[in-house]
Amino acid sequence: MHSIWAVATNTIKQALRMKVALVSLLLLIVILPVLGFSATGDETLKGRLQTFVSYSLSLMSLLLCVLTIIISVYTVTSDIEQRQIYTVITKPIRRYQFVLGKLLGVIILDVMLLALFSAVIYTITIYTPSFTNASEAELIQAENEFFTARAALNVPEEDVTEEVLARYEELERRNELPPDETREDIIAELTKRKQLAKRAAEVGRALIWEFDNVKPLAETMFIRFKYDIFPNPPDSQVYSLWLAGDDQYIKYGEQPDTPVYEQSHKHAARTFHEVEFPSDVVPEDGKLAIAFVNIPPNEAPVIFPLDGFEVLYKADSFGANFVRSVFSILLRLIFLACLGLMASTFLSFPVAVLFCLVFFFTATFSGFVTESFGYLSENVGAVYSYTLERVIQLLPQFDKFNPGKFLVPARLLSWSELAKAAVLPPWWGFDGDMVFVKAGLLLLLGLLIFRFREIARITA
Repeated sequence: MHSIWAVATNTIKQALRMKVALVSLLLLIVILPVLGFSATGDETLKGRLQTFVSYSLSLMSLLLCVLTIIISVYTVTSDIEQRQIYTVITKPIRRYQFVLGKLLGVIILDVMLLALFSAVIYTITIYTPSFTNASEAELIQAENEFFTARAALNVPEEDVTEEVLARYEELERRNELPPDETREDIIAELTKRKQLAKRAAEVGRALIWEFDNVKPLAETMFIRFKYDIFPNPPDSQVYSLWLAGDDQYIKYGEQPDTPVYEQSHKHAARTFHEVEFPSDVVPEDGKLAIAFVNIPPNEAPVIFPLDGFEVLYKADSFGANFVRSVFSILLRLIFLACLGLMASTFLSFPVAVLFCLVFFFTATFSGFVTESFGYLSENVGAVYSYTLERVIQLLPQFDKFNPGKFLVPARLLSWSELAKAAVLPPWWGFDGDMVFVKAGLLLLLGLLIFRFREIARITA
C-alpha cells in the first residue's frame, strides 16, 4: 500500500504541474461566478437558478471529464516516453501497484476538484435569492419548485393488448391495414391510440387517477400536467376542474374525514403546468385520488399525453439532492480515469486521448445516438443492431444520470438510483448502468496489458 500511495502522491504533483490543469482551474474559477450573475433564464428567480445550475454543472462536468482523460493518459505515457518509468520499475514496486497508484492519484485529484467547484456552485445557488430583487411570489415559487427534491407519482400505462389485437384482426379482416407498414409498427400505433383514448375526457366527463401509500413531507403537493384538445380553441385555453382528496369521496361521493381540494383553472394547451394543492387532503391510509373534469366552455375532448400527468411531492432537501448529483459526476470521472489508464498502457498520448474522447462523447450522447439509429432503413438498421449498437451498449449512458436532469426540475435522485447506476445491470427489472463494473473491467484489462508490455529492449 505504501508503494501505491507513493505513486499516487507523485501523480497528483505531476498533474498540478500540467498547464492544461491550471487553465481548466482558472476557467472554472472565473466563469462560475460570472454565470451566477449573468444567468437570467426566463427572467424569474426560478428560471435564473435553473439556468445557472444547468450551465455551471454541465461546464464543470465537461472540463473535469476532459481533464481526467488527459491526466490519466499523460501520467503513464509521459513516464514511458521520458523514460522516468525505468527508475520506478527497478525499485521494489510491481507493475499493478504502479497502475493502481496512478488511478488512486487521479481519483483523489478528481474528488478534490469536484468538491471545490461543487461547493462554489452550491454557495452561489443558495445565496442568489439574497442578491436579486425577487418578489415574494418568486421566492415562494423557487422554494417550492427548485430548492427541494420532489418524487413523482406516475400513472402506469394500461394494458390494452387484447383490445389492440382485436382491432388489428378486425382491420386485417376488412383488408384495411396500411400496405407499407409492418405488423409491429401497426401494433405500436394502435397501442398508442388505445392508451390515449384511456386518457381522454369528453366534455362534462372526468378522469380519475388513484395512488396508494402517499406520504408527503411538505405542506403542499403539485399536479404537473400537459394536455391536448382537438379542435384547438381560438385562445388555446383549456378550462378544467381539479379535485384532490380521499379516493372514496372522489369516486363515490362519500363524506370524507379530510379536506378536499377543488379548484377551477384555465391553462394553455400543449404546455406543462403545475397546480398546487395542500397535502392535508391526503387521508391517513395514504389513498389519494386526483380527478380532472372537462368543463364548459370547452367544446372538445381533452387528452393527456402518455407523459402528461404526474403528482409531485417533496421527498428530500435540495442540499442532499445536490450532493447525490455530484456523486453521479464522480461516477463518470472514475470510469474515465480507468478508461484513460487502460488506453495509456498500449497507445501513445495523442492516440489514447482521441480514443477516450470518442468513447466519452459517445457515452454522453448514447441515448440520442441509439434513438437516431432507429430511423434508419431496415437493412442499415439490421447491420447497426449487430455492430455499433453492441459497442454502445457496453458504454455507460452518462445522459441517463445527468445532474441537471434532476436538479433543474427539482426531481429526487435517490441513493438507490445511484447504486443502480453504479453496479446493477440494465435488466432484471433494474434501470442500471454498471458504471463501476465497466470501470473495473477496463482497469483489469489495462493491468493485464501493462503486465505483459515490453517497457525497454535489451540492445547489444
